[in-house]
Amino acid sequence: MEHSSIGRRGFLITGGVTAAALATSGRAFASDSAGDTSVRFVKRPVAGTSGGLYAPNRSPLAPTPFLKLPPGAVRARGWLGHQLRLQLDGLCGRYDQVSDFLDYDTCGWVHPEKNAWEELPYWLRGFGDLAYVTGDERALATTRRWLDGIIATQQADGWFGPARLRTSLENGPDFWPGMPLLSAFRSWYEYAADERVVPFMTKYFRFQADQPPEVFNRSWGAFRWGDNIDSVYWLYNRTGESWLLDLVEKMHSGSADYVSGLPTRHNVNIAQGFREPLQYGLLAKDLKYAEATYRNYATVMGEYGQFAGGGFAGDENTRDGFGDPRQGFETCGIVEFMHSFEMLTRFTGDPVWTDRCEELAINLMPAAFDPEQRSVHYITSANSVRLDRTAKVYGQFQNGFAMEAYLPGVHNYRCCPHNYGMGWPYYVEELWLATHDGGLAASMYADSTVTARVAGDRQVTIDQRTGYPFDDTVRLSVSTGGAVAFPLYLRVPGWCAKPRLWVGGRAVPVRTDGSGYLVVERTWRDGDRIELTLPMRTSVRTWTRNHGSVSVDHGPLTFSLAIEETWKRTGGTPEWPEYEVFPASPWNYALDRPEPDRFRVVRRRGDVPDDPFTPRTAPLELRAKARKIDNWRADPQGVVRVLQDSPARTNGPGEEVRLIPMGAARLRITSFPVAGTGPDAHEWTLPEVEASASHAEGSVLALYDGRWPSSSADHGIPRFTWWDHLGTAEWVQYEYAEPVRVESCAVYWFDDTGIGRCRVPASWELLWLDGGQWRPVTAASGYGVAVDAVNRVTFAPVVTRGIRIAARLRDGFSAGILEWEVPRTAP
Repeated sequence: MEHSSIGRRGFLITGGVTAAALATSGRAFASDSAGDTSVRFVKRPVAGTSGGLYAPNRSPLAPTPFLKLPPGAVRARGWLGHQLRLQLDGLCGRYDQVSDFLDYDTCGWVHPEKNAWEELPYWLRGFGDLAYVTGDERALATTRRWLDGIIATQQADGWFGPARLRTSLENGPDFWPGMPLLSAFRSWYEYAADERVVPFMTKYFRFQADQPPEVFNRSWGAFRWGDNIDSVYWLYNRTGESWLLDLVEKMHSGSADYVSGLPTRHNVNIAQGFREPLQYGLLAKDLKYAEATYRNYATVMGEYGQFAGGGFAGDENTRDGFGDPRQGFETCGIVEFMHSFEMLTRFTGDPVWTDRCEELAINLMPAAFDPEQRSVHYITSANSVRLDRTAKVYGQFQNGFAMEAYLPGVHNYRCCPHNYGMGWPYYVEELWLATHDGGLAASMYADSTVTARVAGDRQVTIDQRTGYPFDDTVRLSVSTGGAVAFPLYLRVPGWCAKPRLWVGGRAVPVRTDGSGYLVVERTWRDGDRIELTLPMRTSVRTWTRNHGSVSVDHGPLTFSLAIEETWKRTGGTPEWPEYEVFPASPWNYALDRPEPDRFRVVRRRGDVPDDPFTPRTAPLELRAKARKIDNWRADPQGVVRVLQDSPARTNGPGEEVRLIPMGAARLRITSFPVAGTGPDAHEWTLPEVEASASHAEGSVLALYDGRWPSSSADHGIPRFTWWDHLGTAEWVQYEYAEPVRVESCAVYWFDDTGIGRCRVPASWELLWLDGGQWRPVTAASGYGVAVDAVNRVTFAPVVTRGIRIAARLRDGFSAGILEWEVPRTAP
């Protein structure tokens, strides 16, 4: 069986979910009792016909096992509370002081005659919930001001916000930016009981219902209607107006088809959209819709999620052949994926989604920001050894701008610093859930307190004390104000084999079968205590589809090589700095015999620190045996080169290395080669040819990927361009590891006439590297600029370690190359 992030910790292996599994997943596997306490284990609770206390689904919507508590019901302490405080003082909490998109006096969301798009909705969604989970007065007042201003823009027909968006897509409305705002209004209503919200949303959905079907399949919104469906369900559960369900049918049938597969390669679209079939299935009640969501997740992770940390290779879009752990996951994708997993936990009761949310939150998300959350980067990778302001063109990333440096963003990254804010607040809110049978569920573990209503509409408070995920013990104290009976669900993560439970100081024997929930039922009284231990063990995952590389886990934490980090401030202000991060210690290690019992766990003394996500403060680390691979080097832009087959031959001496939690490592090697010395070991080789350019948009690897185009306007294959340089002198070159003999080449120019501003160049010539000097080749047969054709040139043979195209671009235009072939022989 092939290991992957899908196969980890009880995750689905086949890429689908069977009808039988969905139908039987709620049965009890064990039942034990201690005194008046009964404990049973369920793989997956099933709602049946009951609904719960917190706006459960109305008929005909299927009931859900879990329900979301109002924002503010859960308050975080410890390291998670510290992350919220950093966020309040950092980019999200004060981004309206930095981003011109959040200028109240010029923003189209409160001044409809002005311009605006997704930035304010993204930010306000996270910022508002940050206010609710912290109770910060400044943030609450700012949230109220924005929501008041937005409500005041609503027109008689229900439209609200920028007038331009009403007709911006083929003379029809762009609904996408409104979707995050609907989430912001829902949270505000649940927190403040503002009676304006329900009629506001009702009028807006009436406007949507009046639109022709084709409107629902345009631009970003086409792939993200799952967000809107969730808001329609939310309103329906409060008003019962049946036309809202007709709108759900219209949205589902008119938007991108996620039932048949993944209709998009864009990482954020996938992170938001893959769940839409299951959401629609709450209305349609056909198992195929749930199966489609499970299958969508398995498809993208099976191909592009083949490395540690819970993300997938989607720096902008998923791309065939780009699945190495040096690829990255957009920060927007991280928080949207977490949000999807949180929703799916509530809708299905399947703890696999909670495991996935937790994995992203504690391993990948912390490194998306600098330790003070004053800056963010666009992309976070599992293997990353330099974070700088260089646009990467050797295949690591797709976009032609720097994506790894820590910047305040605004116009550099734009979406991510506005959108990341919901990550930690939503995580806090989903620590505890209401259950369909009037109880509470500890869905995720962190130092926190929850106050909520339970069976009989009684209010209880549960105080959770834990250092999780850096410690394995969770202690709960119940305050009831009197005797009250309700079930308490305690999640058992997929990585935990033998949990231990104490109730009222008495050990309760439990039997589990993988991930699921221990359901503790009793009449609770003030001061009742529960202790749950989730023993953490070290485990190793093998990524067969990524060259047999391995990653190391201890409980829910994934571990990375501890690389010394040199932080360099490159701009910004003391308050909002810009940083690059460089390695100051070796990173090119393969793990030597990476077996679980060969790793040594080292814990720091004392409590878990407020910020455990730095190399200096990480509460625990692993010690491992490793060997260096001399030929595993960074490419010319400082990017770790792609993995090669393991075991990798290395005769380097064995060394002990430190591994720290992945979330604490901004520079990191997390998916490791395995060291080998025997006959089955593979030689680790350097590339025979290296491409570089004066400037590049796209990947220079497209120059020699062997994919010849059907025409000069072929957009179906990767391409190299000098965009957005216009009318300039540019170059692109190949450099060889050893001298070669060349006497010809073939160029296929890119030309997007009628679409963009790339044309064949005005002129070009070939140069060869003579020692340290570039010289023109002689006896060239001619430098063609024909479109839709291979332009071949022969010249007097040269022996060289480099060949270069020097081009003069047309005035007002850029240029590009779809394929550049240079035959070479030994000298």
